[in-house]
Amino acid sequence: MENQTLTGLLSRIAGEFPSRRAISVSGKFDLTYARLHELVETAASRLVSAGVHVGDVVALVFPNTVEFVIMFLAVIRARATAAPLNQAYTSEEFEFYLGDSESKLLLTSKEGNASAQAAASKLKIPHTTATLSEANAELTLSPTQSESNPNLVAKLTNEPTDVSLFLHTSGTTSRPKGVPLTQLNLAASVQNIKSVYKLTESDSTVIVLPLFHVHGLLAGLLSSLGAGAAVALPGAGRFSASTFWSDMLKYDATWYTAVPTIHQIILDRHLGNPEPVYPKLRFIRSCSASLAPAIMARLEEAFEAPVLEAYAMTEAAHLMASNPLPEDGPHKPGSVGKPVGQEMVILDENGVVQEPQINGEVCIRGLNVTKGYKNNPEANKAAYQFGWFHTGDLGYFDSDGYLHLVGRIKELINRGGEKISPIEVDAVLLSHPEIAQAVAFGINCAIIPREGSDIDEAEVLRFCKKNLAAFKVPKKVFLTDSLPKTATGKIQRRFVAEHFLAQISTAKINCAIIPREGSDIDEAEVLRFCKKNLAAFKVPKKVFLTDSLPKTATGKIQRRFVAEHFLAQISTAKVPKFGA
Repeated sequence: MENQTLTGLLSRIAGEFPSRRAISVSGKFDLTYARLHELVETAASRLVSAGVHVGDVVALVFPNTVEFVIMFLAVIRARATAAPLNQAYTSEEFEFYLGDSESKLLLTSKEGNASAQAAASKLKIPHTTATLSEANAELTLSPTQSESNPNLVAKLTNEPTDVSLFLHTSGTTSRPKGVPLTQLNLAASVQNIKSVYKLTESDSTVIVLPLFHVHGLLAGLLSSLGAGAAVALPGAGRFSASTFWSDMLKYDATWYTAVPTIHQIILDRHLGNPEPVYPKLRFIRSCSASLAPAIMARLEEAFEAPVLEAYAMTEAAHLMASNPLPEDGPHKPGSVGKPVGQEMVILDENGVVQEPQINGEVCIRGLNVTKGYKNNPEANKAAYQFGWFHTGDLGYFDSDGYLHLVGRIKELINRGGEKISPIEVDAVLLSHPEIAQAVAFGINCAIIPREGSDIDEAEVLRFCKKNLAAFKVPKKVFLTDSLPKTATGKIQRRFVAEHFLAQISTAKINCAIIPREGSDIDEAEVLRFCKKNLAAFKVPKKVFLTDSLPKTATGKIQRRFVAEHFLAQISTAKVPKFGA
């Protein structure tokens, strides 16, 4: 690989395209590649002068602003590690993430962040703000306003092994795990993204997703900068459906990347309030969650551009597979495409490579893949087996080498011994013209009573309701005198679920939907539609109608949170909006 470090790649791009637009902030100002490079070098010098050392972790808490871009690049240029964090975290969450990453400095915008600052103060972590003047594009760091000494940074040579980015997994099925990514990981991922989408200096995009997440950071920002392309940041520091298309037109955008829920917001706005004209896009990219084929078709029809679904995760520095551009091959609805820049196989539980059309765990290895989770030997042992990184996703390759995801292994629903992909149920529900969003799920528990006890299911549920938030109370309790174990005596949740759900034909599969505006669709109609389009054992047992679904900060729907919330409901009435 020509460029072994991300900073080396970006430095080369700044030299090749010094006068080209690198970063724009809607309605405010533009920065050329030359000016961005100068600001990054200056900020890196100030950080080093203020005592930031090689390998130190620096937490960044910003909206999607130019200050974030400059300080992120400055931190990694100083051979420190950038740890972007969600502004919306509580002080307790900040305390966990700052502590787990062992952060040495907190950087925020001039407005600050009370929760982050409270956590940093408790952990005795110093706090610095960064502000870029709109008048003269000069950067101010306060209180760390030390003089810039270019020699300090000039002496620092970024190495491929430098840990430049520290992120946490979403914790969808377990406690969040810390993922260190090196300069080489980032450089490899950026070049993979550039290659598959043929990004060049002629391209332009508007950032939709938060930059504290690997999707927005790698696929939106860094891959564009690594290609000499132009990047526009929304003026409000976050995505706005009302200004998205005007920004796309203003900056001659050629593509954008988003999660399915954002695509649906953009699509719904088009259907209800279409723009007079849309930019001519080379492609639209979707990643971070499954995109239903019906939604893909509506996007392509509305915006006259191919929609390319991709597959990514934090541990791979984002991209793992993608559907190709039209000139390079077909893009298949329901598939996440072909592997990009890395090896990928489907393995069974014994590490045997599976033939096409056979399900197994998706496993990868390549220059973009992290070497391991931070301070988590158990997670590393589980993830790295047979010489491969195990993603935890179930999938298969078709005869053309395209990857199809069945779902997270831990999220698969077992009904009467049959495995059901919640993604499949989602896709069928979303093909109904009156359903805007949908997600399928299931939740139960099993207990062994103490000897001589006459406890029953009702008593267990009463106890749970007294000691748990309502949305965490199990839907069903199985009472038994034994639980399935491994040969070593360890109880595994997956085996417990398979064992008990196989015992009854009424094992729970449920779903939640958001009807389209003005629709009077009800549970009975949804169930009739499912019975017509799904095998009998895959039909949901219950349908919850609502006007919102819980999402992460990036707009990703998490089945676990959906399940916990809706399984507390006992009627078919519409559920109050989240946060209401």
